[in-house]
Amino acid sequence: MTAFLWTLEAMRDAMGARVVGEAPKGVTGLSIDTRTLKEGEAYFAILGDVHDGHKFVANACSAGAALSVVSQEKLPTLDGECGCLLVVDDVLDALEKLGIAARARTQAKIIAVTGSVGKTTTKEALRTALSACGKVHAAVASFNNHWGVPLTLARMPGDTEYGVIEIGMNHPGEITPLVKMAQPHVAIIVNVAAVHLGAFDSVDQIAHAKAEIFDGLLDGGTAVLNADDERLPILTELAAQKGVSEIVLFGEADDAQVHMDKLALHGSCSCLTATVLGKPMVVKIGAPGRHIVQNVLAVLAVCRIVGADLARAGLALANMEAVKGRGQQHRLKHPDGRFVLIDESYNANPTSMRAALELLAAAKVQGRGRRIAVMGDMLELGPTSASLHAGLADTVVANGIDRVFLAGSEMKALDDALGDKVECTHRATIDELIPLVRADLQAGDVVMAKSSLGMRFARLIDDLLNAYSSES
Repeated sequence: MTAFLWTLEAMRDAMGARVVGEAPKGVTGLSIDTRTLKEGEAYFAILGDVHDGHKFVANACSAGAALSVVSQEKLPTLDGECGCLLVVDDVLDALEKLGIAARARTQAKIIAVTGSVGKTTTKEALRTALSACGKVHAAVASFNNHWGVPLTLARMPGDTEYGVIEIGMNHPGEITPLVKMAQPHVAIIVNVAAVHLGAFDSVDQIAHAKAEIFDGLLDGGTAVLNADDERLPILTELAAQKGVSEIVLFGEADDAQVHMDKLALHGSCSCLTATVLGKPMVVKIGAPGRHIVQNVLAVLAVCRIVGADLARAGLALANMEAVKGRGQQHRLKHPDGRFVLIDESYNANPTSMRAALELLAAAKVQGRGRRIAVMGDMLELGPTSASLHAGLADTVVANGIDRVFLAGSEMKALDDALGDKVECTHRATIDELIPLVRADLQAGDVVMAKSSLGMRFARLIDDLLNAYSSES
């Protein structure tokens, strides 16, 4: 018997849709992309920033979609064989309604995660830890915006025990409607940092925007906040103003209820002892980096708050792996040995760039190997961009980085700030830099690549992975 995520009746009623064509009994999943759609799923023809999903409805039908959700306005424009259609006034609005219905039908403990840096890593750590304790639902990628949050909610099976919802933002007012859909029992703010400063006058304003996550927190819910964050006083004050009565702090500060007691950082993992709301424990984390340890402290807090088995959750974290583009490590064969590539290419800001440089510093080189940083522009930093890029020089030097490659106009400020302190090469684009990096590589090196997504540093990662085979 087919297990439906949604029956046709429930889906139709939740969205207020009209059925056109021969209807299936239900759908096994939801998709907004015909390239990854699986047979039996419902296709939502969303109007995106680049494409109108209605152009691909026939493709969805050919790929085996059980039905497609389309707008009444676009119905006359559909070409080809389209199969069963659920017709609505607005497709994104219909997806939001379905997400709200999914939230209403589940008894799961819902955890919402936001922050300037580390949202996706924290989401994945929660998935890893809580999966040892029950059925977990979380987005497959960084689906944290105006369509990603309702899609994640709508994909949540009714028998989910723990739901993890990542929520992002790049302008004020974006989090509030999303968290009100999610209605979390626990809201995490991992940190507040200088990100998206082009849309804000100060980091304090970013803190106010992050605190919108309290707007949807259920009565009696818990806020989990970073005790070491400079903007903690702002967050706690806003939490109080919004009626949040339960706050749990994590970090190294003395008043953190989830406190890191001891820490050992290694090239491929981290080990720590912590006190989690009065309970001492030892944890091995499968992914390296001090910044990931901070994320895991928040995860341990959540596990205790929602009543999960803390011992099982802690053991499961040994299996945690770095996310693609966020610290994933590749051991690659070189004609004279091997080298390590650390993929931090997904995005960058001053806080995450410093964390990546610290991760590189902790990595072990072999023989005459060097620690090489390949860095690209950090975008959306507004008028402070030059000073924030130049400010990375001290971190590069303090962490003993041997060789630096820089790409982008904003990174010229760091090139100037480094001067002759570190061997450095600057080019305008990553495409100009790729052959220089390849020519410079030696056996024993550890190479870390990081930039904002718009700098397309994934091209460097792909080039190196294609040029050098992985070590078995």
